[in-house]
Parts: sequence; C-alpha cells; structure tokens
Amino acid sequence: MKFQQNFSQAQKQTQKLALTQKLQQSIQVLQYSVEELSAFVDSEALDNPLIEVIEPNYTLQYNKPMSGSGTEVNYLSQIPDNRLSLFEHLLDQIHLNYRDTYLRTLVLFLVEYIDLNGFLKITLEDACEESGAAPIQMLDALTLIQQLDPPGVGARNLQECLMLQTERDDRAPVIAYLVLEEHFEELVARKWPEIAKALAVPVTEIQQVFDYIQTLTPTPGASFGSTEGLYIIPDVLVKIDGEEIQVVSNRRGMPEVKFQQSYFEQMAQSQDPEVLKYLEGKKQDFQWLQKTIHQRGDTILRVAQAIITHQRDFFLHEQRPLKPLILKTIADELEVHESTVSRAVNGKYMETSFGVFELKSFFSQKVGGQNGEGEDISADTIKQRLQELIASENKNKPLSDQKLVDLLKAESLALSRRTVAKYREALGIPSSAKRKRFD
Repeated sequence: MKFQQNFSQAQKQTQKLALTQKLQQSIQVLQYSVEELSAFVDSEALDNPLIEVIEPNYTLQYNKPMSGSGTEVNYLSQIPDNRLSLFEHLLDQIHLNYRDTYLRTLVLFLVEYIDLNGFLKITLEDACEESGAAPIQMLDALTLIQQLDPPGVGARNLQECLMLQTERDDRAPVIAYLVLEEHFEELVARKWPEIAKALAVPVTEIQQVFDYIQTLTPTPGASFGSTEGLYIIPDVLVKIDGEEIQVVSNRRGMPEVKFQQSYFEQMAQSQDPEVLKYLEGKKQDFQWLQKTIHQRGDTILRVAQAIITHQRDFFLHEQRPLKPLILKTIADELEVHESTVSRAVNGKYMETSFGVFELKSFFSQKVGGQNGEGEDISADTIKQRLQELIASENKNKPLSDQKLVDLLKAESLALSRRTVAKYREALGIPSSAKRKRFD
C-alpha cells in the first residue's frame, strides 16, 4: 500500500481553564488559616510599596469577651505566659545550687542532651567517651540532674521517669515505687493479680498504684514549651436569638490592605516608562490581593451558612447533635468543587456563645440506623452514645465490644463489632479488659 500524507489548515475553537500563577495563589489563599493569611499579606507588602497592611487591633475593636455564664472574662487571663524554656530553667537551678567544680561541668555537659520532654538522649557510656569522664563521675552528674525540678527530668526511659516522680511525692502509695521498679511490664500489661500475689498484697492496692501513676506526667519537660501563639482567631461569628441563627464574617479579625494612593500619585509624575510600568504592575497586584482576600472571606461565609442550614439542631439544642453531612452535599448546593469546600473548612473556625469549633468538625459520615424521627444517624452521634454506655457500665465487669454492638442494635443502630472497636479507639477508650477495675 502506498503511503500518502496530506496537509490542511483548519480553525478549531476549544475552551479550557489555564491554571495561571495568580489562580494558583488564589486557591492557596483560600486554604490559609488567619495566621497564615496575615503572614502572606505581610510578605506581599514587603514586595509592593503600594500596599499598606492594617493589622487588626483586638483590644480596640472587640467588645469585652463574655463567658458562657455571661460573666466578663479577665483580659489578663488571655495574655500568653512566656515562661522560661526547660533548658534555661535547668541552667538557673544548676548555677544556683551547685558549686563550680568538675562535677558541675559534667552536669552542664549532660543538660545539653536533654530533649524538650525532659529525657536524656545520650547513654552514659557515650557521654563518658565524649567527655573523658569516669563512669562513676558521669553517674553522679546524672543523679544531680535528676534531683532538679521538674520531677522526672533526666530520666532515660518512661519507667525511670515515673520512678523519679514517685520517689519525690509524699502522696504516692507505699508500694508504688516497688511496683514500678520490679513489676513495670506486668503493670502495663494489667497483670495485676500476678503482681498482688508476688507482693502479697490485695489486688485493690495494685489498682490504687495504677490510678496514682495516671496522675503523673510521662513528659515532665513538656510544660516548659512556649505558649506564645496558642490562640484561635475565628473566621466567622455565630449569633443565636431564639430560633434565629445569624452568621457573619469576622472581617475585624482579618488583615486589611490599603492602597498607598499618595505615594502612587507622587511616583506617577515620573516620565520614566519603566517606572510607570512598574507602578501599574504593582497596582494590579494590590487589586488582585484585595479581591482575593474578599473572595476568601465570602467563600468561607457561604460554606458556614450552608453548614448551619444542615446542622441547626447543633446550635439550638444543648445536646449538640450532628446530622450526617459530607463535603459533596455542600459543594453541590454552592455549585463549587469539593476541593474548594475542603480548603474552606480546614483550619477555619466558627465562634459561638458556647465555644469555638473548626468548620470541618461539622462533617460526619452516615452510619446504619435511624433515630426515633426517622433521620439518619451520624458517626458523631454513635460515638456520643458509646461514651454514655461505657460511662454507665459496671466497672468491675465492663462491656465488651460485642455487648456494645448488642445494646446499640436494640436502639436500631446496626454496627459491626469492628466498627464499634474503631469508634471506641478513636475516642481513646481502652478495651474492656483494660477498663476493668478491682476495687
């Protein structure tokens, strides 16, 4: 067969979306939290002399916050506590309590290897090799560290951490230190009858030791972490008046951008084409940024309004029940893509008179069964019911997962044992064997 190739010219019209850099940035801005948005705006202002950023003044703009009971909240209690770091806290104690000797030098050497949780992250053998100290000297240095505050600091593992805290606590049960030292693995595995038999004590005393250990901290240094920035700026505010629910965008909590008109007019007097081109480009950048910030706020507000429409009972009833709701439902109503709704709810918060909630927390999958009014049951409702059943169980004979399945089935909630176990674990509730008590 003879090969033949023909060429021709024809016009073809197609329509497609070009994902430009500005569009990509707009999508990213929607995903930003309030803190990330403020950082982004500040960054844009550094590159654009025509942008002035007006940071929100919370002290002047907001009314005095009220608690759920209607009492005024003390502003001083809102101020972050910029406390010392764990390392600085230890250094202060070392210089105050220990003389300037070779042993203190070793103590300062070991402190460098204590992590933020308060644990020593180097073995004594390696410490001796690096410092050239004798093993007994390094052990003495570690002992001095373990006498410092907070109790448990300088421990090499969890068992030693708990023992150090127990040793310095007058409230500790008499046999607590002995149980931790000789039967730690059995205690963790809840082999309490075996421990009681070995120590010739009632099982109830082992139960008391276990209850006491739960009051100790497994990370003694964690409390010294910086608390700066541990606050949430809500994106939307909800006001409830009887049966009426109103949601508004928290514009006052957002950074505001202002155009430097006087500077623009001053520079526009230049006859240099490059300067005029630069100014026009920066003006367009300002307009894009302002528009993007407003679009972000409007999108989040629309999503929040749709959520409230579906979850009215949560805002009006004290039990705070949640109905099944998925991203696709909101996306279809607003005629946007699911990914847009996902970006609009992740890291975005809603403030109400009874708390602050992340928008994504209002989404819950549907599970089997219906309530008395014929409505679908959400996973959050199931979890709440599981908590109630376990809270009211006989602690000497806790409910197994299969028994929980049977109780839920009697309430027309059909779940498998695996699903119940998954929800129980998600709630941080241990199995029935680990919930059993002997007192």
